[in-house]
Amino acid sequence: MMGFMLIYPIIFALLGRYLLPWLTEKYGFNFAPFTDLILVVLVLFIPIAYGALIGFSLLEDRDDNVLTNIKVTPLSIHQFLSFRLVGVYILCVIATIFVVWFSNVGDVSIEKIIAISLLASLEAPISGLLINAFAKNKIEGFAIMKAGGSIVVFPIVALFFNGAKELFFSFAPGFWSAKVISSLVRGGGLYLTYNQYFFIGLIYMIILNVLAYSLFIKKTSV
Repeated sequence: MMGFMLIYPIIFALLGRYLLPWLTEKYGFNFAPFTDLILVVLVLFIPIAYGALIGFSLLEDRDDNVLTNIKVTPLSIHQFLSFRLVGVYILCVIATIFVVWFSNVGDVSIEKIIAISLLASLEAPISGLLINAFAKNKIEGFAIMKAGGSIVVFPIVALFFNGAKELFFSFAPGFWSAKVISSLVRGGGLYLTYNQYFFIGLIYMIILNVLAYSLFIKKTSV
């Protein structure tokens, strides 16, 4: 799992750094109008992958009765889960920062890259917790992961909408990160400002994490 966490962002970063310039040189295709779209794709798939990994890791723990055995140790189940979830969040933040920085797509400052990564990576714990809340085994977990992964389509589609219509897609966790990226690349002109997208998204993602954690605890009776 750790090996995949290290390799996955490197692959994405290499695609952004070398594949796009090669396609531009080879076929003369201008990717500039699609800069925000490319960045959104690069950013949003990282927390989805990390969420799936922590989700299946927790499923493995449940199969091995690790979560049950934790109850008889000095470490509380909430401390154990917090350590796992915060750990994967930090790794996801680092991976996202690396992907955006190394891919060199768009003119985004390191401060903004960090802000985007902090926001987007909040989706990883949500995905992992929801997989475990609705799946009893790895087969069900895989099906839920595939279904949940399709939600990434909504933030991408939202990039083609301006005005109040874009809020139709705001239920998707990745929507807010996508619009933060778009506001930076386009320099404004969207329904909300960069700060509004970021802080509303931050509050929304924190609420989703709390709800997903509560649902996980309730469904698994940990």
